[in-house]
Amino acid sequence: MTEFVLGIDIGGTKTAAGLVTAAGKVVARVDAPTPSSEGGERILDMAVRLGQELIDRHPGGARDIIAVGVGSAGVIDPIHRRVIAATDDLSSWAGTEIGSVLVSAFGLPVVAQNDVHAHAVGEAFVGAGRGHRTVVVAAVGTGIGGAVVLDGVPQAGARGVAGHLGHIPIDEAAGLQCPCGKSGHVEAVSSGTALYRLYLRRGGDPTARDSRDVVARALTDPIAHDAVVTSATALGRVLGGVVNLIDPGVVIIAGGMINAGELWWASMDGGLRQTVLPILNDVSVVRAQLGDDAAIIGAAKRAFDTEGRPT
Repeated sequence: MTEFVLGIDIGGTKTAAGLVTAAGKVVARVDAPTPSSEGGERILDMAVRLGQELIDRHPGGARDIIAVGVGSAGVIDPIHRRVIAATDDLSSWAGTEIGSVLVSAFGLPVVAQNDVHAHAVGEAFVGAGRGHRTVVVAAVGTGIGGAVVLDGVPQAGARGVAGHLGHIPIDEAAGLQCPCGKSGHVEAVSSGTALYRLYLRRGGDPTARDSRDVVARALTDPIAHDAVVTSATALGRVLGGVVNLIDPGVVIIAGGMINAGELWWASMDGGLRQTVLPILNDVSVVRAQLGDDAAIIGAAKRAFDTEGRPT
């Protein structure tokens, strides 16, 4: 009998669920907007509703579903399966008991982790990191997240916070406030939001709508060009420092900024090459491959591993 895990990805904008095989194949998937302003109970209600919808449509019902794997925004305690800390993107999310609520709802074992960690596990398993023992993932979009995966296991650290690449200090962000409340972190200059703000601070056209607009203008607008180069180079230099520390087999870039174009990619890669030790200069920096399925697959993979099933 083929066994499945119900993988759930709870993000600030969207919640998705999928039925995943031990080989990492998503055989069914549903998603809906996250009720992010309505508190932890309503957010988990949405996750349960999506999961139950998949179970109800599944030919075997719940009989061949062995566990639930969750990737969630916020700092997640993977042992107690609760949210330790979260930003205001999810209202009243900190303190939410993911594990006990979902165990009660589905009657199955529940494994929970941070959503970027889950994304990284998915990419390491069947995506751009396949075949590498050590994988670094940088998720660059509205903010900057990250993860280190070693032999298929995301490294959570002592408090579940490991992988927060966006909060590494960098000179280009000096004096700029990060969403975490501190200043000088790379997220304050290299996220998509930060790139847009950098362009405006430097005197860019105030009719520009967002970072995508800034990237498009970089072909003809010198201020946009320089903002993209500054933002991407700073990210690359931070990633170079991480490469020096971790020595990964591959660095994977995920998130909305992977579509930022050739100038962004060349500047980011150039910043990394400026920083890495000579012996590490051949490290590959590649695009994520799994898109929106990555966190669902990674959450399911950790649940399969925890349940002792073959992968």
